Formats: sequence, C-alpha cells, structure tokens
Amino acid sequence: MMPTRTPCRDQSRFRVQWSRAGLRALLVVLALACPQVASAQLFTDRPPPVPPGSVPEAPSGPAMNLAPPSGAAAAPAPLPAPITQPPVSAAPLAAPPATAAVATPGQAVLALTARYGKDLPVVNSGLVWRIYADKPDAAGAFKLIREERTPTPNIVLPPGSYVVHVGLGLVSAVRPVTLRQETTRESFDLPAGGLRIDGRVGSSKIPPNQIAFDIFKGSQFEVGDRAPISQNIPAGDVLLVPEGTYYIISKYGDANSIVRSDIRVQASKLTDVIVTHRAAVVTLKLVGDKGGEALANTAWSVITPAGDVIKESIGAFPRVILAEGEYRAIAKNEGKVFERAFNVVNGVDGEVEVVAR
Repeated sequence: MMPTRTPCRDQSRFRVQWSRAGLRALLVVLALACPQVASAQLFTDRPPPVPPGSVPEAPSGPAMNLAPPSGAAAAPAPLPAPITQPPVSAAPLAAPPATAAVATPGQAVLALTARYGKDLPVVNSGLVWRIYADKPDAAGAFKLIREERTPTPNIVLPPGSYVVHVGLGLVSAVRPVTLRQETTRESFDLPAGGLRIDGRVGSSKIPPNQIAFDIFKGSQFEVGDRAPISQNIPAGDVLLVPEGTYYIISKYGDANSIVRSDIRVQASKLTDVIVTHRAAVVTLKLVGDKGGEALANTAWSVITPAGDVIKESIGAFPRVILAEGEYRAIAKNEGKVFERAFNVVNGVDGEVEVVAR
C-alpha cells in the first residue's frame, strides 16, 4: 500500500440576524433531510435543506484536478503496516481570478469562495454552489434560487436572507446569509482531500475492470459495523472525501483475493494508494488425456484443503482469480467426479488440467 498527496477552507462568519421562528424552521428541515448537517461537513453532494428530488442532481464524478506537481517532496510520518507512503507534495493550487459582477440599483452582490482550510489554498474547481430561499414554502421545501459551478462566483440577488450550500465531492457546507445593497463576501471551509487507488499483483498493474474498491470511514480495527461511504470505486478515479482516516477493501476478481488497508487523507492533498494483491489468474480444464481438449458442460468447485468452497462455476474454460495458496479443483461431468490438488503462486497465471480418469 503506498499513499502520496498533492495540494488541493477560510474562516466563515455569519452576517445575518434571523428570526427565531425562521431559524427553527430551517433547522428542523435540515435535520430531517440530513442529520449531519449541523456539522456543516456532510458525506453527500445533495443539498441538505431540500428533500430528495427537489433540486437538480449534480454530476456524480469529481471534476477537480489534484494531480501532484513534479519535483515537490516531503517525507510524511509512517502509517501502520501494510501501508507505506511516497512523498507528499505541498505546492499550493493557484487561485482563479474572481469574476466581476456589478449590482444594479436595488440589487446586491454575493461573492463566494471556498478554501480547503485555514491557511490552505483556495478551491479552484469542482465546486457546486446553490442558493436557497431562507424560509420553506407550503410544501416544506426550500426553493432553489440559483446554482453556480464556477469556483468564485459573484452572484447578483435582491437584498434579503438566503441559505448558501456548497458541495465538493463528498464534502459540503451550508450557511445562512443576509444581503444588503452592497457586496457581501462569504468564504467556506471544505477540508477535502483526494483519494486515488490502483492495484498491483507482483510487478504488474491490475486491469481496472478486474479490481474495485470500497471505502469506509475510520480504521479497520475500530469496533462496530459501518456502511461504506463509497462502493465499487474504479481504479484510477479520484474520490474527494473529508480529511481523516479511512480503510479500503480491495477486491481483485470475485473469489478470495481481498486486501484491507488503512490510509490517511489530508485536506488539499491527493493521496495515491497502491494496493498489492498476492494472487494469480487460473484457468481450469477437464480433459480426457493430458494436453487434450477441454470437456464442455463441466461443473467446477475450487476448495481449500480444509474444505471451504472458494468458487463455483460451469464451463469448459472457467477463469478464476485466487489468492496464493493451496487448493483442490473438483470437476463434475456426466455424473462423474474428478479432482486435483494445485498451488497458486503470486503473479504466476496458468492452467490447471484435471484428467477425467
């Protein structure tokens, strides 16, 4: 396992004076829509104030570029085995220029920015801003007034009170604001980091269509069952998550090659993780004579020496990805049963012939 990181927050302040009744109504709706909204950092890109289906969906994939600049290197503290960490790149991302906006008489300007954290770079891509009415309508939903996908929008609106929601991958924040006939500047903290995972077996990269990853919050050694925050993540994709500790379950193939690894994601950095599997691809054949043609309509079972069934399939040439170790192949054809013991060596693909005798 090998993580690396690359740079990718600002102090927020509340400028509004809400009536207690209005604020209570907003908090009730937020609590019903997403119990975690009080923390202002959520594992969802869907705006908490609005029931599902009331707001257009944002694109599912992250759009930011967190690729590490070449040459930057700093040695991080080691993580528990089996994790190792390549260097962490800490070059700040360039802040994009602000978009000019001019308010006409009777209008106000809301200037929005987001940072990865205090004294950390400005987020320059991948943001989804949504502006809502500050009070729910008759159906209990907060009306979506405006949506922006530029990193530092200047939005012209009538003076009044609003709710601002911003999302970046699986990180989001929400805040009430009040606009007057002037420019109101609001900056949000989004302590997000990028996570990109690839798999290897031996010295070879595992094809993306043969491996997938599930991500869980916390360490694999913590007690209790947890639902994954994201499942079946393709190799090479960048997932944006809140900074913190996570564990990865990596599944190579659909049998028993599974690796669990703890990793640490830092705000504004890209963590590159390489998961190493010890496994190989095995092709099974039932033949009448050694080196002969494979017999069709054969039912297969691959079991451990203790008798645990690892994989079952039907066919003349089933392929199975197995963790290194000892196995028995059992073939059933036309009411007869044949078997053979075999070993799987890490990174050595091959055929296992079972002779029908």
